[in-house]
Amino acid sequence: MAKLNKDIQLDETQKELILTNLDDDGKLSCLKAFKVAHLIGIKSTDMIDACESIGIKISNCELGFFDKIKFENAKTAVYNKISQNFTQNKDISCKTLWYISKQSSFRQVGNSIKHSDIETIRCQLGCFHKRKEHDEIKN
Repeated sequence: MAKLNKDIQLDETQKELILTNLDDDGKLSCLKAFKVAHLIGIKSTDMIDACESIGIKISNCELGFFDKIKFENAKTAVYNKISQNFTQNKDISCKTLWYISKQSSFRQVGNSIKHSDIETIRCQLGCFHKRKEHDEIKN
């Protein structure tokens, strides 16, 4: 998935803060990545590059990307709420989906977008700008 690949240079304290927040699987969860970004003084959108610079992966996206969450059927009311925020290509930002999740839940929003025609763009941690699998479906 496309990202900016910034050259992030972390000092030892910053590296240690990332490493002490890893999950049991040796990855940094989505929620902890936001916390760590604040702690180490970088923008959340630079977290993917910071993690990659020390060989760490981000996992457990709250919306269900790049992890093993099992999704159920979409909720029509949640899909309809999401669709009010589409661009003409049915693109919607991760940040907007987080906002909508506050009104329902991450699980319901994830259920409603995972196997739909919605294109989630601009991960707040910099992990992706577009969902690759939707590009493959559209082509």
